[in-house]
Amino acid sequence: MAIRLPEEIEKRLERLARRTGRTKTFYAREAILEYLDDLEDVYRAEDALERIRQGKEHTIPLEDMLKRYGMAR
Repeated sequence: MAIRLPEEIEKRLERLARRTGRTKTFYAREAILEYLDDLEDVYRAEDALERIRQGKEHTIPLEDMLKRYGMAR
């Protein structure tokens, strides 16, 4: 895979790589993985919300959970 970055982002990435002794590929990979994790979390949350709205899944109030596990305030 090859990606083109705006010059300013490329320069920032190069500076970071030089300063830390890591490769640009390392930082690009890390950024993509973090972004994918965030996106997957959003999609899972949206799916859960839809199931709740459809009545296929239910929620438990925080107070009830705290009581259940002996953490009531």
